[in-house]
Amino acid sequence: MEDDSRPLLSSEQTAESYSHRGSTDSLDVKAKRPFHVEPRNIVADDPQERVSAEAAILNSRVHYYGRLTGSSDRLLSPPNHVIPRPEEIYIYSPLGTAFKVTGSDHSSRNPSIITIFAIWNTMMGTSILSIPWAGFTLGIFILVFTGLLMLYCCYIVLKSPKAIPYVDTSDWEFPDVCKYYFGKFGQWSSLVFSMVSLIGAMVVYWVLMSNFLFNTGQFIYNYAHNVNMTDSEFGTNGSDRVICPYPNTDPGGNYTICTLNLDTSGNDTSDVSSFKHWWSKSNTIPLYLIILLLPLLCFRSASFFARFTFLGTISVVYLIVLVTVKAVRLGFHLEFHWFDTSQFFVPEFRLLFPQFTGVLTLAFFIHNCIITLMKSNKYQENNVRDLSVAYLLVGLTYLYVGVLIFAAFPSPPLSKDCIEPNFLDNFPSSDVMVFVARTFLLFQMITVYPLLGYLVRVQVMGQIFGNHYPSFFHVLALNIIIVGAGVLMAKFYPNIGSIIRFSGATCGLALVFVFPALVHMISLKRQGLLRWPSAIFHSFLIVLGVANLLAQFLM
Repeated sequence: MEDDSRPLLSSEQTAESYSHRGSTDSLDVKAKRPFHVEPRNIVADDPQERVSAEAAILNSRVHYYGRLTGSSDRLLSPPNHVIPRPEEIYIYSPLGTAFKVTGSDHSSRNPSIITIFAIWNTMMGTSILSIPWAGFTLGIFILVFTGLLMLYCCYIVLKSPKAIPYVDTSDWEFPDVCKYYFGKFGQWSSLVFSMVSLIGAMVVYWVLMSNFLFNTGQFIYNYAHNVNMTDSEFGTNGSDRVICPYPNTDPGGNYTICTLNLDTSGNDTSDVSSFKHWWSKSNTIPLYLIILLLPLLCFRSASFFARFTFLGTISVVYLIVLVTVKAVRLGFHLEFHWFDTSQFFVPEFRLLFPQFTGVLTLAFFIHNCIITLMKSNKYQENNVRDLSVAYLLVGLTYLYVGVLIFAAFPSPPLSKDCIEPNFLDNFPSSDVMVFVARTFLLFQMITVYPLLGYLVRVQVMGQIFGNHYPSFFHVLALNIIIVGAGVLMAKFYPNIGSIIRFSGATCGLALVFVFPALVHMISLKRQGLLRWPSAIFHSFLIVLGVANLLAQFLM
């Protein structure tokens, strides 16, 4: 009887449900009006299927409530018990046929294992390349602590729609929750910070694609022209060579300086110089990518590229194999200096740790799409468990890659400070295993980049124009801005570690720390359940988010 006094849908929500849902499979049970049709007009797999008498009675009740709600009074909306069960709901066709709704609650939903790996695959992005960019002891502690905080904030986001009473939130996303609590400010600010994370990821992708395309082309050219090139950076010798592209030269150090040796086997060295002129990582490669990717961004639908998402899983698995093989061959090189810096080793506790927290904020970031991912989970009661398991797998993967790369980096003769924000840059372009990894990642990013651009277009154009594809010129203008940002960063500031940490700390401030904490406290306050320990802890989360962002500018 308690449900009788609770309205099912507001008038605004009902209108929105009808206007935005075009397929019968995506219709929410509570947003449909049941009605009785003659059995001969029912289209179903079973020709003997009939509409029950109970459904016909409920149909009359809904029509009665429909007349009462003519004045848009929410208190007179149909209560839950009036709406029939999903198997008794039909969609009427003007041709006189009733199509039974085949809800996706059971058959088309995914089991827990699929949901867990979907979250793992979505979260495991390019940040894995920058995970070793920290100390050892403090880095492990920060990774575990940040992962737990991000998991808790993601749990708040996942539960936030269900904490709103008297409103059907079955099709809501977190920006809708922010709009409910904070009005237009919450809606637009959450959109802006979501754009920061998406466009930041696209800029990182452009820098990495330029890097991978350059090294892939360099490898193919050297192999095709029999060019034996020894990289001119500081590095080790041997079959598993590790280099330091930007070393802090020390006259008293023991670095092995490798000069550039060319064996062209009869080819003119001017050909090599010409190739290097037209195949430049920062001057030409970012421009070449425009020819390939700008047309792909203008596709009306990105469904074609969604078919290649499995490349993400293959790339991550291959990176784990690569790291394992390199660690076995190189061995561990560790010395523990807790607070002082030695020639080859960094201290275990460094004041530069906020750089790592910024990277980890984006590495564990999935808050803007976790509600959507969890809607496809077959057993909704296991959402919290599956989310925790997914975060555990992501954290273990980051720990595995970060610890092995940091521990196996050969010190001496190289310093741990030589570890690059993209750890693949610590291997020469002639390394075959690294060449395969770069090729995998290049093809993966070429397919994922249009998907990210599609998400940006849908959110920006949908909010501004109310249409995901208002015109070709609108979409082209937006894509030129996005591509231009990537080209400029790849040309003038190709440091993915810094890009990741700044974009991660910026979007994390709003979507990870501030909005989830405020939403949780406001929800508890309205229920009369907010206590001082909870208020202090969630206020501390907001302070952490602000400090994380400010610290990025001080490093």
